Amino acid sequence: MTGPVDRSSPRARAALDELGRLLLAELTSPSVLQRIVDLVAQAMPAGVEVSITLVRGEQPTTAAFTGQLAEELDETQYERGYGPCLEAAVGGLFTEITDARTENRWPEYVPLFLDGGAFSALAAPVPAAQLTAALNVYARTARAFTDDDRSALVQFAAYAGAALTNMDALQDARDLAENLQKAMEFRSVIEQAKGILIERHKLTADQAFRLLTEASMHTNRKVRDVAEDLVLTGELTITPPTRRPTPPRGS
Repeated sequence: MTGPVDRSSPRARAALDELGRLLLAELTSPSVLQRIVDLVAQAMPAGVEVSITLVRGEQPTTAAFTGQLAEELDETQYERGYGPCLEAAVGGLFTEITDARTENRWPEYVPLFLDGGAFSALAAPVPAAQLTAALNVYARTARAFTDDDRSALVQFAAYAGAALTNMDALQDARDLAENLQKAMEFRSVIEQAKGILIERHKLTADQAFRLLTEASMHTNRKVRDVAEDLVLTGELTITPPTRRPTPPRGS
């Protein structure tokens, strides 16, 4: 992804360019999120702290942060159920505290915001496909942010949304590949177990599979586990039928 920020914001341009080059296949989810907040902090005024709020199943969490102040102020909002980061994440609204000393929203939160040493904040909704999120920036001075900072944060949020969406898609692909691999392994071991029963007891393939399922029900275990034990130990937990199958006609 590419796209210039305001020409007067070279730090933001450089950080956005790096975010656009993130190779998600080589990074774990936590490392991607941590890199995002680190890059936002790099582009914002000096001394700010940044976090990213993720909301899954109506439960907000701080997935990555650059300092203790950001983490604590996020957690304080989660405990009360409101605040700028939740306004952005859940409400989808760009939210700003310009000067907390004159802020009349969130009356239970703002005193704690000031006690923590913060005076201004930005929170931008992150447009991700499968989750609700926000990028949060906290400053220890009032009126810390310029129009360029606000514009840059909105662009970071868009990049972060693409990164998070790609990250979820990549994880889904990894999970699917892993499940397919497991399915192939399970099928292989079941076929091996059937082959043992067919050879040992002169059964048909259907009879051998039924015997595995009977053993599964008898022991309250999965068929693949019963099959794996049979392949490894040569033992089955129930006695196979002693009667040989009727040979097909004409044989």
